[in-house]
Parts: sequence; C-alpha cells; structure tokens
Amino acid sequence: MRRFLVRRLLQSVLLLLVVITAIFFLIHLTPGGPEAALANNPRTSAEDIARVKQQFGLTDPLPIQYLHWLGNAAHLDFGRSYFYSRPATDVVAERLWPSIQLGIMSYLVALLGVPLGVLAATHRGKLADNLTRLVTTLGHALPTWWFGLTLIVVLNSVLGWFPNGQGRGGPWQWFSYIIFPALVLGLAALVTFTRFVRSEVLEVLNQDYVRTADAKGLPRTLVTSRHVLRNALLPVVTQLGYVLPAVVSGALITEYVFSWPGVGRLFYEAAVARDYPILLAILTMTTAATIVGTLVADLSYGIVDPRVRYS
Repeated sequence: MRRFLVRRLLQSVLLLLVVITAIFFLIHLTPGGPEAALANNPRTSAEDIARVKQQFGLTDPLPIQYLHWLGNAAHLDFGRSYFYSRPATDVVAERLWPSIQLGIMSYLVALLGVPLGVLAATHRGKLADNLTRLVTTLGHALPTWWFGLTLIVVLNSVLGWFPNGQGRGGPWQWFSYIIFPALVLGLAALVTFTRFVRSEVLEVLNQDYVRTADAKGLPRTLVTSRHVLRNALLPVVTQLGYVLPAVVSGALITEYVFSWPGVGRLFYEAAVARDYPILLAILTMTTAATIVGTLVADLSYGIVDPRVRYS
C-alpha cells in the first residue's frame, strides 16, 4: 500500500508538471493576448498597450516567461490579474466558495441516482423500472443550457418563484436560489449514476452467491444492502472520483445561465479578456483536483471491496 501510494504521488506530480506546461504554452501561443482585449477600447493607445506588456513581462521570450511563472506557481503565486489588477489567487479564491456550494448541492442531487438505480434493478421490467428508464433517457437527451433557460422562464417569468438576488437574504433565499442551478448541474450525473447502478446491480443479482443467500431465506433487503450494493458500487466510486474537480472548477454554462458568481463564470470572463494569470490559476487548480480525485477513487476501491490489493 505504501509503495503504491508513493509511486502514484510521484506520477501525479510529474503528470501535473506536464499538463500545466502544455497549458501555459498553448494559452500563450494562441492568437491575440491581453493587448488584443485592450485594443478593443478606442481610448487605449499603442503606448498604453506597450506599457502593459512591459509591466506584466509579456515582452520576455516565452521560455523565460514560463520559468518565471513556474517558480512563482510553486508558491501558489500565479501573477496579477490583467483585468482586476489583483493577485489571481485572491480573485479565484473569492469565486471558489460559491462554486463549492453549487458543486456540493449538485452532487447531493446526483446521488439520488444510487437509490433510483437500485429501485429500477430490483423491480426490473415493472412500473418503477420503466419510469426510471424513461426519466433517465429524457434527462440524458436534454441540453443543459436549454433545461436551465426553461427553468428560468417557467419558474421566474411565469410562476414568479425564481429569485433575482444572489441568495444573501437568509438560508431559505440562498436555498431557493441555488436549488435550480444545482438541479440542472446534477441532472447529467444523476442520469449517469442511475444507469451505472442499475446495470451493476442487475449483474450482481445474477451471481451465484446472491442466489445462495436468497436460498438460505435471508431477507431481500439484507441481501441487497450487504451483498449486492457492496459489489455493485465500484463504478460509482470511480464516478465519485471526479466530484472534487467538478466542485472546484465550477460549471461554465450553468453558472453563466443562472448568473452564479463561481469559478466557471470567472473562467469565461477571463477567456474573453485574455486574462492569462486567471486562466492559468483556474486550469492548474482544476488539473490538480482531477489528479487528486482519481487518486482518492483508486484508494477507495480497497475500502469498498476488500478483495482489491495494491502492489
């Protein structure tokens, strides 16, 4: 176990370095830059653009910029935002908490797929199974942006339920504001969890040890909870490994549609403004969260299934 953990940590550090290096050069080699965003302002002169490029070190050769950025990034210093004129880490940190709230709420919605999948599998071919399959098929087919806009139109314009504020007036106002983007964001994961769990539970129900437990007269609920779920939830653990990156990186489309002040919306604003420090800070954070999430998922296998051995 210890050797496996050390090896995976070393691999993770190397992978993080490779990915953020590729991200840095891809961002800086794309056409345009901060000067392109400044040039859209008719009051910005060529001297102003040259001064900004000099101020942020954009006139240095690209390898020099990379080494300077990498040294600072090792200390969690991603530079100053071109647009906000503040440290990029501070700007991202302000948007991180709203994204974490939205991510946690959306995954609470998504986890409803686990009991739905179990219900559908244990009632295969019956009304509960058919309804679950119908709902998951519709949910899989609905575009996120269309579903979000539909909720806004129906619940705000027609029924007047959707609040226009940011949910700062109290717990109930906060909940009423966050629940709809959480439903939209969690719908895709709920569909995925439901289909995964249904498929895995159906497969485990056909195993010999489950039929033996039924033949012994054990209660069906006990067989399902103790024997079936323990072996059927491994794919769900894999999916849960992506919870962390999804929570910290935000959801661009959902946050933009619902005007949620999270990391996803900040990423869009930074991309439009060519704000390199903000983009690099968000992408580095997302990459690190993805690597940590997959590592946690691998380690969780041994908890869910004692037969798993690490070498």
